[in-house]
Amino acid sequence: RGGIGRRAALRSLFLNRSGSSSLLDRTIFSLVRDAARDATICPWPVTGPRLVIAGPGANLPPASFAEEKGCKVKIKIIDSRLHDWGLPRYQTPGAAALDLFACLDAPMQILPQAAAVLIGSGLALSFEEMSCAGLVLPRSGLGHRGLVLGNAVGLIDPDYTGEAMISVWNRNRADSQPITIRPGERIAQLLFVPILRPELQIVDDIATGTERAAGGFGSTGR
Repeated sequence: RGGIGRRAALRSLFLNRSGSSSLLDRTIFSLVRDAARDATICPWPVTGPRLVIAGPGANLPPASFAEEKGCKVKIKIIDSRLHDWGLPRYQTPGAAALDLFACLDAPMQILPQAAAVLIGSGLALSFEEMSCAGLVLPRSGLGHRGLVLGNAVGLIDPDYTGEAMISVWNRNRADSQPITIRPGERIAQLLFVPILRPELQIVDDIATGTERAAGGFGSTGR
């Protein structure tokens, strides 16, 4: 049941698969799950997360292994106003991320070039597996107008179960107008991604040579 054996078995199942069967699907995703759990390199990502909404009074359970397919994510609603503004959902069939709302009690002005401000999203996440994480990203339209994240990209680790916070920053010039954020406004988006945790090995030198070698910034020209 070593990592290499699981990867070989998984590859063989995918390459030789001629049809769909529930037993085969269970076997495939069990292999993916075990590979992720043991921090081995998995050649295919786990399918997208299944979302389960929990109410304000619910307690998030400790992380455990997901069911048959994919990574299940339980969402605890901390701010009950989300039931009116909109529970987490994908806006279109092809949407990659969920919108996050600004859980504010009053409109807030974000001054240009001022320090970043933390705004609550009103929800917390519980990952049933440690094989995926959440990335908080700016919304395209707001980012184009200057409202971005103070930390560029926010990371929600699978073992973090507190409220997801959004760091907002007005990147416009100092003489620009402030950007006003209103309660219930969608100000960021949440993208789920698989986690790859390779086995690390410390070496004295990198024996495998490449044509590029140590060529870094600008080494390939314009």
